[in-house]
Amino acid sequence: MSLDRPTSIQRLKSKYLWDFVVIGAGATGASIALDAAARGFSVLLVDRYDFGKGTSSRSTKLVHGGVRYLAQGNISLVRDALHERSLLRQNAPHTVHEMSFLVPCKSWLEKIWYSLGFVVYDWLAGKSGFAKARRLDAKQCASVVPTIAPEMARHGVLYSDGQFDDARLLLDIVQTAAQHGAVACNYVRAEALLKDSTGKITGVRLIDLERPIDGSGTESIDVQGRCVINATGPFCDELRLEDDSKNSPMIAPSQGVHIVLDRSFLPGDAAVIVPKTSDGRVIFMIPWLGHTVVGTTDTPIAKSVIEPTATHEEIEFLLKTSGDYLSKKPTRGDILSVFVGVRPLVKAKSQGSNTSKLSRDHTILIDRSGLVTITGGKWTTARKMAEDCVDRAIESVGLAHAKCVTKSLKVHGLETNEKANLVAADPAMGRTILEGYPLKVVDVVWAVRHQMARTVEDVLARRDRLLFLRAGKAIEAAPAVAAILAKELGNDDAWIDRQLTQFRELAESYLPPRVPQ
Repeated sequence: MSLDRPTSIQRLKSKYLWDFVVIGAGATGASIALDAAARGFSVLLVDRYDFGKGTSSRSTKLVHGGVRYLAQGNISLVRDALHERSLLRQNAPHTVHEMSFLVPCKSWLEKIWYSLGFVVYDWLAGKSGFAKARRLDAKQCASVVPTIAPEMARHGVLYSDGQFDDARLLLDIVQTAAQHGAVACNYVRAEALLKDSTGKITGVRLIDLERPIDGSGTESIDVQGRCVINATGPFCDELRLEDDSKNSPMIAPSQGVHIVLDRSFLPGDAAVIVPKTSDGRVIFMIPWLGHTVVGTTDTPIAKSVIEPTATHEEIEFLLKTSGDYLSKKPTRGDILSVFVGVRPLVKAKSQGSNTSKLSRDHTILIDRSGLVTITGGKWTTARKMAEDCVDRAIESVGLAHAKCVTKSLKVHGLETNEKANLVAADPAMGRTILEGYPLKVVDVVWAVRHQMARTVEDVLARRDRLLFLRAGKAIEAAPAVAAILAKELGNDDAWIDRQLTQFRELAESYLPPRVPQ
């Protein structure tokens, strides 16, 4: 089933009572929608932004158990994540694949120490089908990663984990949920929680944020729901405070910064992990979509924001750390794009300033009003988070029990044969948007007609990943994309101008910050 916004809005209005109203269409919310719909429940999924606009499209692009969590002794989290890693590759093989990771070691003792850790990692993974870790000498390290600095890789350990395109998988999960009957709609804000005389939540007042072409204003829609689920990640406290102003905040937000470099910095197929940096973090250098991604930082921030920005210090930290381990040293001038995500870390009882030590486990909280909040966790475990959440939600509102089926449920988007048919009918559809980059007119048209893309950002950030890969080139591609969108959506030149202004401002924030004077 295509993701068609007008149809979704109409279905949203026409149904009187939903089993589940899920607020927040990131990895967690989309996975909940799929889980519940696949069990046979009626599900409405809404987000005030686009699908995956926030944290879920800004990950380190890894499907992994979490090496650093093993070092912290969080065995249960690592075991669950490794199990989910295998399920993700099994259920979404079109976007989740195995990748080799080199752990460079300066000494023989380091190699022994890390290899023992990966024996445990592989043991926890069980019969996962992923390659087991093995020790390497200096020559083998250079063969696996030709640009590794020889003095940092006199020895090494090679292990396997998973990699994916986070935004693509998210859209595929949303589409699969729709194929199971869920209604999903972007740019719909939860304005208020509806309650009965006892204070129990009965539904949500929604605002359709897309103004009609005639400019007559936004539209308010009241929907009824047996259970309302707050899956808004770093922003979950906003809805909890709307529910009850006395609620204590759950989230201690932290931002993770990634820089994107040319493929020449990591020309092979293997990634590099720095298991312990100067300040105790773990840093990855990863080949991704023909580029090199370096990340991530873990910096406490005062408040969750939808467009976090990198600091000069975070950029310098990533440049220096990657430069220590690569024979080709990156500079600020080599940075093609910078993207930043906010982690919804659940507060510790006695919170210090080190968010890297806060829990990555997920938390489910049911308030007195009946609002179900799920937060924390990580992309790899989103399916398990959804299963746990739906189980708890069913129990909390007394719905008939239905078994979770997502462990073996294939995740898929729409077949793309129709793209070829569109090009065959109109050869102009096969024209590339930007010289030297594979995005075509047909890809933009497809994104509008089948993936609910509504803005230039939707196309260039999440239906395609050009903004994340090369922010400057994304600005160049924007006018052509805006013109195609306007034609498909029936919008005018004034809309195009607004879109280009908004996108340029956004894209400039994906460029490295200026050096402080």
